[in-house]
Amino acid sequence: MFQAGAWLIDTTYGWVHNYALAISLVALAIMLLITPLTMKSTKGMLEMQRLQPEMKKLQNQYKGDRQKLNEEMMKLYQEHKVNPLASCLPLLAQMPVFIIMFRVLRGLTQLGSNGMFDPKYVSDGSDLSVALHKVNKMMSFGLDLAISPSQAMKENFAHGIWYALLVVLLGGLFLVQQRMVASRTPTNASMSPTQAKVMQYMPVAFALFQVFLPTSLVVYYLTQTVFRILQQGYITRRFYGEDGLGRQAQAASATARELGKDDAKPSKQKNEQSQAPAPIQSKRVTPSKNRPAPSGRPSRPVPPSKRNK
Repeated sequence: MFQAGAWLIDTTYGWVHNYALAISLVALAIMLLITPLTMKSTKGMLEMQRLQPEMKKLQNQYKGDRQKLNEEMMKLYQEHKVNPLASCLPLLAQMPVFIIMFRVLRGLTQLGSNGMFDPKYVSDGSDLSVALHKVNKMMSFGLDLAISPSQAMKENFAHGIWYALLVVLLGGLFLVQQRMVASRTPTNASMSPTQAKVMQYMPVAFALFQVFLPTSLVVYYLTQTVFRILQQGYITRRFYGEDGLGRQAQAASATARELGKDDAKPSKQKNEQSQAPAPIQSKRVTPSKNRPAPSGRPSRPVPPSKRNK
């Protein structure tokens, strides 16, 4: 797998003879391969949202029977041909690709005993191997892609600002992409404002983490994020047009939230009734004339004259 990733970079480098452009072309090629999975997962997610009212009804109907609820849910998925795991496909595909690219880029710029690069995963006669052999920098557009932005700022802060700007640009692009997705997602009433902010700015925190990774990976993610922004624009036009699948999913989500509010009203009223104060009862009790006095109070002795009567 690592040799295949290195072969891709080697092939694109043979076309452009520039490290940053070669890495960008590989990132684009990977995104094009993943795009069908992304479109399929987006469609599956929207179809799941469109089924939310029926899912809510099943949850209310089989509230006390978990096994029966799961069986009816599976029947619902099969009837509408919906795969609940479809939204995980792009993530599952990208994780091994990230590991491969990280290992390949680190392997291409590993230092040998003489302090120069000793490239791994590529054949000795390839263009990339010849270019990296007996050098200790992967220079492209004036930046050394082999070092991290934090390392660049430690060595020369003034020159390291350019590396930091790449990370800032990546964080801004992540934020744009996240807002494009959030603008199509209905607000979850159960999510607090703090949780919503965390979900919104989490990609920016991930971008800041790139400060400690090789700059070549920052270039890789920059290219992929630009592609994703264009991809999200296409998804918006395709699925969220007039009477599109996205619009139907949004309407279904609103209906499911209304059903949830209606179901919560009886239980809320029941809780209010149970918490209502009990009616005040008078503690003064008039004992019956024929009832004996309470045991806690001594009885008055009866005179003998009245006792005989």
